Amino acid sequence: MTEQRERATRFHALHVPGKPLVLFNAWDPGSAATIAATGAKAIATGSASVAYAHGYQDGEKIPLALVLANLKRIVAAVELPVTLDFEAGYAREPARLAENIAAAVEAGAIGFNFEDGVVDGEGLYPLADQVARIRAIRAAAERAGVPIFLNARTDAYLQAPASTHDAAMVDATLERARAYADAGASGLFVPGLVDEALVARCCADSPLPVNVMLSSKAPSAAKLASLGVARISHGPGPYRLAMKALADAARAAHAAAG
Repeated sequence: MTEQRERATRFHALHVPGKPLVLFNAWDPGSAATIAATGAKAIATGSASVAYAHGYQDGEKIPLALVLANLKRIVAAVELPVTLDFEAGYAREPARLAENIAAAVEAGAIGFNFEDGVVDGEGLYPLADQVARIRAIRAAAERAGVPIFLNARTDAYLQAPASTHDAAMVDATLERARAYADAGASGLFVPGLVDEALVARCCADSPLPVNVMLSSKAPSAAKLASLGVARISHGPGPYRLAMKALADAARAAHAAAG
């Protein structure tokens, strides 16, 4: 547990606005070990990638027991901090959520992505409800003795077309960021936000270090750094790259054999 606490503390320190932590998301022990060998400073899972690799769709369709078993094997495969994309925590009620977080910490996680989108529902959790859920997570981690990095993800930008993203949405995000910070969150994750001016405002006014997900529509990593981003995730991109390489190689092998 001492080593896990040290990894958690080290992971917190890696979030520096303007000098972002780059997380090239893994999905199993093999991908995690490969990424670690490239000089990565930490390992992050991606929920979609983990689900797809195990034959499930994203959105908490993969059984929790399998998520935790996969996490435990990843932690054993690398000597780096491992943060888990835990979606909405596989629970609605804070008490059950706390149990799930405790199990993931026991499996070796030092951090979590935790989203405010309602799984198998619509929209976002009401602010008061999500605050209660974040408080439950922080309390569970404190009981376990691990200072986890709780990356509070807001799904507002994924649930609306990029053309509708505006200053009012950022105002709402910043309101959530302040409430999430007070409840015990460590970072703010805004996947789907790609407008440079809006990203810059999030970074400038958020009380939490900001995490952006890289995509074909997002600014470059260098530009995100200049905007003040503290963490860059690659989401399901690495898994898709790997599967494309696999498919291309398989087609070539079949073609070569006639």
